[in-house]
Amino acid sequence: MISPEVWKGILIPFAGTSLGAGCVYFMKEQLHRNVQRGLTGFAAGVMVAASIWSLLIPALEESAGLGNFAFVPAVVGFWAGILFLLLLDVVIPHLHMNTDEPEGPRSHLARTTMMLLAVTLHNIPEGMAVGMIYAGFLTDPGSISLGSAIALSLGIAIQNFPEGAIISLPLKAAGMGSHKAFVGGVLSGIVEPIAAVGTILASGVIGHLLPYFLSFAAGAMLYVVVEEMIPEMSEGEHSNIGVLTFALGFTVMMTLDVALG
Repeated sequence: MISPEVWKGILIPFAGTSLGAGCVYFMKEQLHRNVQRGLTGFAAGVMVAASIWSLLIPALEESAGLGNFAFVPAVVGFWAGILFLLLLDVVIPHLHMNTDEPEGPRSHLARTTMMLLAVTLHNIPEGMAVGMIYAGFLTDPGSISLGSAIALSLGIAIQNFPEGAIISLPLKAAGMGSHKAFVGGVLSGIVEPIAAVGTILASGVIGHLLPYFLSFAAGAMLYVVVEEMIPEMSEGEHSNIGVLTFALGFTVMMTLDVALG
């Protein structure tokens, strides 16, 4: 049974995406390239800090009873998350922002559809991370506090706001009407609460496997950061913009986790 406070927590990131997608009603053009680079850097910083403070450190703490081998669940789970996202990256056709070459298997999908699939692929590990930390709170509240779970939800919601705009505005520029572009942006984020709920429902069988699942979510998130977001924020001239906003996003997420956790 998922409590109302947990439902609210897992819907916070989705609200961030939806609010960002609403920018199509107020902005006529796509975001400037430097703005996109800065926002991507910020989102990457949030995800890296969340992976460390909200997922990997709790995973190591949960495994403390293993003594010198406390690192094993974190390493195994981390690599499982990396390989899982690599698999999705290979089998799902998708198109990253500001590129013309699709990735994954050859397909006849429309460009806008493959852009949506790219963002959906990006959002899967975020939803898993949110679900995992709330599952940890439900199964072991003494180890993972509600404040830590809310901190992760808020951090991902903050970085989802610009992501919602970054996906919906190009859809509008590609010829979609404002309403359809908004719906497309919202749908790109709906995978997050779905993945979160699925993870929480599985929490009853997680038990002592919690450290593996926490680090799995961390590995999946960091795969997205390194494979997709860092190249996007560093592309072209003035890449220092992305570096500075990365640092800002990292410190914001770190502050949220420490202050609320």
